[in-house]
Amino acid sequence: MKELLRLLRGSRVIDLAQPYFAGMPHHPAHAPYLYGMIKQHGDMITAGGVSSAADAIALGCHVGTHVDALCHFSCGGKLHAGVEARPLQSATGGLQKYSIDTIAPFFRRGVLLDVAAHVGQEALATDFVITPAHLEATAKAQKVAIEPGDVVLLRTGWAKYWHDAPRYISGGHGLGAAGPGPKIAGARWLSERGIVAGGSDTVAFESLPDPEMPVHVHFLVESGIHIIEALNLEELSRLRIYEFVFVAAPLKIIGGTGSPIRPLALA
Repeated sequence: MKELLRLLRGSRVIDLAQPYFAGMPHHPAHAPYLYGMIKQHGDMITAGGVSSAADAIALGCHVGTHVDALCHFSCGGKLHAGVEARPLQSATGGLQKYSIDTIAPFFRRGVLLDVAAHVGQEALATDFVITPAHLEATAKAQKVAIEPGDVVLLRTGWAKYWHDAPRYISGGHGLGAAGPGPKIAGARWLSERGIVAGGSDTVAFESLPDPEMPVHVHFLVESGIHIIEALNLEELSRLRIYEFVFVAAPLKIIGGTGSPIRPLALA
């Protein structure tokens, strides 16, 4: 314990989350972020002159920096490990299997694969597909190896568009979600290395548009790998930190298919 505390005291803490604000980006399939101040200073004042303010938020579970539960996707009516989805779900109870409240907090080795920097681009093009060759070459250049149990984060550079919602969601084309990321070959390269989660700085991790969402199916349904989306990886990239302790925890939303998280890198 003393050794762990010593190491933690000497670590730099890097915030990997994007901020929440009215009008922020959200995938068209999910409810937007809504904010309101429901009580302002001065609305109620005590005899001693004390006042307080309070606010409320509403958002989809897959809006902002968040993690997908395994129950987020099914294929052929089946969840991960062949579990039938229909009898386990309800409008008010969510999913009774693989829901977000069953996920343990992440406290694992994290690896950044800075694909954008490796190919010499500030941000990858909307139609850029991250291939196994890109992943292999980036890992080799950064001198990191992917190990079983890792959380692997892919940087495309799209975090820079976070305050421009149309650009972040669709590349500015306004035709639905679109953006760079791996297709099934890149996803298999990662799953073959035994990762527990894959994340990126885009709205959907995988290359879009693709209505079949094959990477989500491969990770969540076939492989039991969580997906983390809408990360801010710019500081890690700037500091050239490619290996770190990844820390994050989802909210305990009973039956939930996903949850906002506040991920941190300790390095």
